[in-house]
Amino acid sequence: MAQGTDHDAPAKICTLPTLLRLRERAQSEGRLVVQCHGCFDIVHPGHIRHLRQAKAQGDILLVSITGDSSYSKRDGKPLIPEGLRAEGLAALDFVDWVYIEQSATAEDLLSRVRPDVYVKGKEYETNTDPRFLRERERVEAGGGRVVFSSGDVVFSSTALIGGLERSIDPYHARVHQLVRDPALSTDNINTLISAMRGKRLLVIGETILDEYVHCDQPEIASESPVMTLRPVQRRTYDGGAAVIARHAAALGAKPVLLTALPDSPSSEALRRRLNNEGIEVRSIQSETPIAIKQRFLIGPQKVMKLNLVEPMVLDASRQQELTSAAMQIADGFDGAIIADFGNGMLSSSVIESLCRGLRGRVGTLAGDVSGRQSGLLAFDGLDLLCPSEREAREALRCFQETLPAVAWQLMERTRTKHLMLTMNAEGLIAFEELKLSLDELGHDANRQRVRGQHVPALSGYPVDPLGCGDALLTAATLTLACGGSILSAGFIGSLAASIEAQRLGNVPVSASDLRQGFARVASARLSLEAGVASGEPRAASGA
Repeated sequence: MAQGTDHDAPAKICTLPTLLRLRERAQSEGRLVVQCHGCFDIVHPGHIRHLRQAKAQGDILLVSITGDSSYSKRDGKPLIPEGLRAEGLAALDFVDWVYIEQSATAEDLLSRVRPDVYVKGKEYETNTDPRFLRERERVEAGGGRVVFSSGDVVFSSTALIGGLERSIDPYHARVHQLVRDPALSTDNINTLISAMRGKRLLVIGETILDEYVHCDQPEIASESPVMTLRPVQRRTYDGGAAVIARHAAALGAKPVLLTALPDSPSSEALRRRLNNEGIEVRSIQSETPIAIKQRFLIGPQKVMKLNLVEPMVLDASRQQELTSAAMQIADGFDGAIIADFGNGMLSSSVIESLCRGLRGRVGTLAGDVSGRQSGLLAFDGLDLLCPSEREAREALRCFQETLPAVAWQLMERTRTKHLMLTMNAEGLIAFEELKLSLDELGHDANRQRVRGQHVPALSGYPVDPLGCGDALLTAATLTLACGGSILSAGFIGSLAASIEAQRLGNVPVSASDLRQGFARVASARLSLEAGVASGEPRAASGA
């Protein structure tokens, strides 16, 4: 959360005469004033995004809050007094002015301030509440316009406060809610993990070697003020599509890796390593050396990354060889994963051919991308697609829309049945299409077409984020291949990612790891329930 200094924050909190004087000056200088209004009892990630997007609409951001005397939620009792709420908002560096409004609505204040832009949450776009409609009239009468923010991640202050009142922080409250879902019962999760054994999975993608160079404490070079690193240990991990295959084997599946490899000792060593883990390797000839990505570490901290990557270029005959091999291998397989790491092996036309050819041959077809050179929009007809929020927004050029709107556009463009958008520390949202009739859709263009379920990141303090997406993709794909729901897939995938995040380097996640990880989450739930039952609720540790 971006913050200003403690010295700056009080100066931002305005009296009404000061606010009107500042507004008049801004107007004379031709600066646009944007206003947001609300209670802001707990400033959560949804508020942060809402306010950041509001600031982008103009030059100055005014946040007005409902005073304690007019607070109408939770029996008129705010959790945080108005003064502290104002200080908290003023501490945000993108907030310029803060005002405490003692009236029940912002109507009168809007008439006096006459903001150029009034920003409300996306949920107000079709809202017919008379109070909001009157606010809108005041804004437009003053020459301003009303804009609706995306509201990417939907949180509820009331729900969060309810969790706090039970001494359960919002993270654990959501995990507690998830593990009470029948789809995530202990029996169901263990059954799905067991069902992964023996599943045949085809993994298609580039192979990468991730090299960790552990260095001694740095020094400053004598010839110029640059850092000098002295390597003391090197460790190499199989990455890219190779580690996806290793995750699948560790989970009990029978994977086949289809990749492009050169004739080299490192390729032969890779084959031997993977064969020893029960992975069959099929490859087409490549003239490009295996990509190496070096990470230099001092202790556990990465200080530099060096990509020793030559773009891979496959001619038309090799591309045809790749797609033909995939069709020959995949018949009757339980699943297939197409992983584009952006190094050139999988062009958009190759991805399209693979999707088209594999669709009727495998039970579950999944895909993922990594890097800006990858072809996200080339995927077609998948059961599961797992990009990050940033990758999805950049591919669609959708930077202001809500996450459900982004999800729907991507699912529609790629004809994907299920979508998981990962959001780093915020976890993931698993989306599936809502089956709405024409009558239900009507003429409402803003009607939500997808249902999203949030799964928080189950690792609070990651040791190393490398490979978390690969672990998630593998576990989620196998869960769907075993008949699991999208919620089960998202949860088991998030669990696999959290286990991977606690390890330095690309280390496969096993079925035993998943069971132990789920047991920790289940024990956290039992601890919470025991605390609530005893009248002394306490926060439990997560996985």
